[in-house]
Amino acid sequence: MRGPLGAVIGRHFSAAAAGGGEGDDVQTGVIRHDRKCRDLPFLALFAAFWVAMIVNSSFGFNQGNPLRLTYGLDYRGNICGSKHGDPDLSELDVRYWMNPNQVYQSGLKDSKIDLADAKSICLMECPFPAEDGLNFVCDYPEGDIRLSVDDWIDRDYDYFEYLTPDMRNASLQLQGPCYPIIFPSINVYWSCQFIARPSNVSLKHWQRMGGASIDENMLIDKTIHNTINYKSSVLKRYVADIGKSWPVLIVCGGLLPLFLSLVWLAMIRYFVAGMPWITVVLFNVLVISVTMFFYIKAGWIGNDPLTVVIGPSDPYVSIGGREINHLHFAAVLMTIVMIICFLTSIAIVRRILIATSTSVLKVAAKVIGEVQALIIFPVVPYFILAIIYMFWFAATLYLFSSGRVLQNDCKADCCTYDLKLGKVNCDNCCGYSVHYTPHIGIAIFFHLFGCYWATQFFIACSSAVIAGSVASYYWARGEISHDIPFHTVVSSLKRLMRYSLGSVAIGSLIVSTVEWVQSILKSLRRRLKTVDTGGESSFQKTVSSSSNCCLGCIDWTIKSVNRNAYIIIATTGKGFFKASELAMGLIMNNILRIGQVNVIGDVILFLGKLCVSLFSALFAFLMLDNHKYRSAHNKISSPLFPVLLCWALGYVVAQLFFGVVETSVETIIMSFCQDAEEHEGEAQYAPPLLMETLGDPSQLQRLTQGP
Repeated sequence: MRGPLGAVIGRHFSAAAAGGGEGDDVQTGVIRHDRKCRDLPFLALFAAFWVAMIVNSSFGFNQGNPLRLTYGLDYRGNICGSKHGDPDLSELDVRYWMNPNQVYQSGLKDSKIDLADAKSICLMECPFPAEDGLNFVCDYPEGDIRLSVDDWIDRDYDYFEYLTPDMRNASLQLQGPCYPIIFPSINVYWSCQFIARPSNVSLKHWQRMGGASIDENMLIDKTIHNTINYKSSVLKRYVADIGKSWPVLIVCGGLLPLFLSLVWLAMIRYFVAGMPWITVVLFNVLVISVTMFFYIKAGWIGNDPLTVVIGPSDPYVSIGGREINHLHFAAVLMTIVMIICFLTSIAIVRRILIATSTSVLKVAAKVIGEVQALIIFPVVPYFILAIIYMFWFAATLYLFSSGRVLQNDCKADCCTYDLKLGKVNCDNCCGYSVHYTPHIGIAIFFHLFGCYWATQFFIACSSAVIAGSVASYYWARGEISHDIPFHTVVSSLKRLMRYSLGSVAIGSLIVSTVEWVQSILKSLRRRLKTVDTGGESSFQKTVSSSSNCCLGCIDWTIKSVNRNAYIIIATTGKGFFKASELAMGLIMNNILRIGQVNVIGDVILFLGKLCVSLFSALFAFLMLDNHKYRSAHNKISSPLFPVLLCWALGYVVAQLFFGVVETSVETIIMSFCQDAEEHEGEAQYAPPLLMETLGDPSQLQRLTQGP
């Protein structure tokens, strides 16, 4: 049997520590302060990592521009909608490809020209063919064209009548500076997508003027559509949605889960018997509600589906996109989750009946009621994480948009009229693109991992502080009013910051690393499936499933051991690896006792966290349904990413606050198991309420009646 914990953290020396019987209980402090700093190299690693995070983010702030995530580049490399362009494009945020033949040719197989090299400019809105004539879209006015940008806009970008004969001839050969508007176009995510339905009136006028032949193939439509729906373009729009929906993230990802978590803690304090039922019923209602909202936005219910068009559109034109496909997938996935949740709820009804009669949650509720600072304490890591997340989200926008705007290296044969030179120029046909170097991908990966590690670190710190406070309560025989003042949480926090931050850093690093390795392997497996067109053999499927199962088991085991290791760290001051060994030994020696009372409690707490996060997601849907986020510059590409982000943030906040109950329960159970081991199977410090569940009748009678 290991050395007693009672001698380390108890109010009284245990029999083993004192070398005598129960009469030798010499009083000491609640927790002895003979500790020392542990795992300092890992604390230094965590600090160095965050210095690197700041340096990494400063690179993004220096090189990035979030406008690139939403708006395209014109043929000069200017970002549409940017006031720093040449000319000022602050009001011109829609990208329009001027030459329809270049658009068509860029969609052909083995074409030398890419759509990024086709001539494009920035406009206020997508042009439309004239009903009784022919309109033109002309290049930015300069050189011999004596018009201001404002006058050019007022003339609907058409100064064809001011062209010299040479300019007119070049324009009729589709070399500019003016190009005919033959095809209608529609604003799809700030790019004008052609509709392969040319205006007969405009086309006849163009032909009468002797204009060059214009291709009318459907490819002109698909080329732009495919470019808008590239995976990288969709990802950029999803990231841009973070910046556009920041009020939703603050309300639904921060304030709302904070309020709901505090309400839940208050209810568990005063209404512990009914909370399992309330949690299960509310969880099922919220799952159904969120699923229905996905159905609505996917267009399967009602008349309010997601539209990829910005502004008014032709009701007879239907344009899809990857965002809509993703919503369809999310709706199907949520349907499966809804069915599984409903069936699981039915299956655990009997266990809930047992849980409502068990006393571990009641003891935890009593601890929360007497050590009231436990309810308030999670606000501290909450605000720290809030500051970190605000910095992290801002850096994310800049990192994803970082890169250099460089002219493409193309082999296109094209000529355009240069207004500055006053002649046709065939030497500058290549367009501009944002070029990313390989280290940007590494920087983004580093940034994402840093956020996850920081989240795990502060959740672990919160758990350790709570565990130290609850352990003090247990080993003082619950005499909270006389022996443990209100500052017990502050004392636990001081011990953590002074001695054990390094231990928490290594524990959170291990969890973060394992989960990231797991996600990377899953991503690689999906990519290999798409590359391997021959399909997987039965052996490959078996290996894949087995590796998935093993990784999942390893992840769950490490999380479980870590949670209990934090309890041992908080109560004994041991280093992480020694605490993990002690925790593992306690779990293995008392696995049946722990599983009897802890499994259903974990399920109820997990469902409670999901209730908070689902309510956050549901409220995010309602806020994003506002007209503000469905039109003009604030229009989000899809509610999917903000809703999932609010869901994740809500879960993190709930984990902080629900950790009060979760860690209290686990600390009480771990302390009881150690107490029983120290005293030959008879727990000496357990409150009578706890013995109803974990002890035997004789011990309960001894504790309630006294000697």
